[in-house]
Amino acid sequence: MPSPERLRDSTQIVVPCESLTGIREDLEADFAVSVFSAGETTCRIVGSPVEIKEVGQFLARHGINVA
Repeated sequence: MPSPERLRDSTQIVVPCESLTGIREDLEADFAVSVFSAGETTCRIVGSPVEIKEVGQFLARHGINVA
């Protein structure tokens, strides 16, 4: 059985909200994910492991590091 931390890491990405400026609408339109504010400056992108992997690649193409 996977650990909760590993499952969480495969189903979400946490980034500064400002890094999504100008691409958030494309992100939500192109992928089956939800974007939530997690505090004043942090956003959480939540989706299936497959979607999160593709979102990570999308963000990398836009210069956003999600390491």
